[in-house]
Amino acid sequence: MESDCYHSRNEIETHSAGKQFAELLDKGDVVALFGDLGAGKTEFVKGVCDYFGVEDIVSSPTFTIMNQYFGTDSDGVEITIYHVDLYRINSIKELEEIGFDECMFSHNAIKLVEWPEKAGDMLPKVYWTVTISFEGEGENERKIDFNHPEKTVKLVEIHD
Repeated sequence: MESDCYHSRNEIETHSAGKQFAELLDKGDVVALFGDLGAGKTEFVKGVCDYFGVEDIVSSPTFTIMNQYFGTDSDGVEITIYHVDLYRINSIKELEEIGFDECMFSHNAIKLVEWPEKAGDMLPKVYWTVTISFEGEGENERKIDFNHPEKTVKLVEIHD
């Protein structure tokens, strides 16, 4: 398993980490996003969506459970991005009702899942993990860990 770590000092750098990370993604990839409330998961997703040229306002799907965005990949081909927040999900049955399993196995989309531990066995066997944790003395400092069992991860930290 290859992994990398990125240190972010503010929301702009968390956004930048998401944008850089998006370069590593392929259609069909699932990204499990771990982190406490307010850790910056949605800001990271905004960076991913920015990379793919999403024009819609990217917001947390805490109450809608799933947001769908459209962008283009590096070849100019349309790509769908699902941003799923399972924080309010209480059972596998609820996941089935919202079509989570169909979403996870869509080969033409990138899926970003907050609170993935609530998905149980509904995640595919191979997926990215991104863990955002509070770190450092500043309230906005974060450590972002990237892991994938089959891909190499290397990001360059850019600080303003």
